[in-house]
Amino acid sequence: MDLGSGASLNGFVPFPANNPWRQNIANAPVDANSANYINAIGARNVYANFGAGTYDGNIIGIPYTVVSGSPFTTINYNLYGDESDPAPMPIAISTLLEGSPNPGDGDRHVLVLDRDNCWLYELGGAYPQGDGTWQAAAGAVWDMQNYNARPFRWTSTDAAGLPVFPGLVRYDEVAAGHIDHALRVTLQHTKAAFVAPATHWAPNSSDPNAAPMGMRMRLKANYDISSFPPQAKVILTAMKNYGLIVADNGSSMFVIGAPDDRWNNDDLTTLKQVPASAFEVVQSGTVYTAANVPTGPAPNITSFTADQTTVAAGTAVTLSWAADNASYYIISPEAGPVRGTSVTVHPTTTTTYTLYATNQFDRSSRTITINVQ
Repeated sequence: MDLGSGASLNGFVPFPANNPWRQNIANAPVDANSANYINAIGARNVYANFGAGTYDGNIIGIPYTVVSGSPFTTINYNLYGDESDPAPMPIAISTLLEGSPNPGDGDRHVLVLDRDNCWLYELGGAYPQGDGTWQAAAGAVWDMQNYNARPFRWTSTDAAGLPVFPGLVRYDEVAAGHIDHALRVTLQHTKAAFVAPATHWAPNSSDPNAAPMGMRMRLKANYDISSFPPQAKVILTAMKNYGLIVADNGSSMFVIGAPDDRWNNDDLTTLKQVPASAFEVVQSGTVYTAANVPTGPAPNITSFTADQTTVAAGTAVTLSWAADNASYYIISPEAGPVRGTSVTVHPTTTTTYTLYATNQFDRSSRTITINVQ
């Protein structure tokens, strides 16, 4: 990946090839309730909620930034901290956020990809603070090498508990002539249910035909896209091959992308010709509701140790741990998300480190203090 805001990923696609975001569903069977789901959306058309230039002085779309590892900063959560991944995160005060330069009180997403360690960091409701830290409503860390879903019933920076970045339409992939992943879409009405890969719902409708979070729609194979201009045609082809995943409540059929001055806004506007009725819902597996959401134990941390607990400032200390049934680990402060079962830290003052172990059901934690003399 290149570095910087809106940088090219040079063909890299996050998450393993068998991940739902990367699943080609062109030949997937149609859901038995497809017609009712689509009818519930109503007479709405696709809208490209991204583009070149600015609208009312602000960038159009959700920006992302590619960085090279640290430095890390502290994130303080003010709404969904108990369902958020703890800091540190490699997000600078200057990192571009949704709605810049005047983001107002919108979703205020911040998306950062660490190309060196292959982690994706996402914040929602993010506000940079004067001391170099960030305040956010919610935050999540995603392993781009091995997808780590949120625990069941946990949100993320999207109401569906999904990552935002992998569903963005990006200029670099459209310029390459193909998008190899599903796209993020919002709907006005959703119900208290989700299907994989979603893990969370935010219902605003009691209609049984309202969409569950995570519902996947596909542009019908027989919908003629031959007359659409180049950029729109690549996007519509992706909608036929990979489809749309319902990720949040919002205006119906809004597809989000990353801002880029190379977008042809006239091309993108032609997507408004495509009605919701041109889509069908594909089978997505179990529909989870309050009655059948899986439950289970949080990870069991059996040990968390250090090779030395009293050191001089800056000394390398190896923290090691063992846990049962954990899908990913975070060490806070200093280290962040970690693969494996050990990490080296360099405390400069007496520091209490917390190990967070998360799985599909919950999170566990344990602490150890390193004394600096």
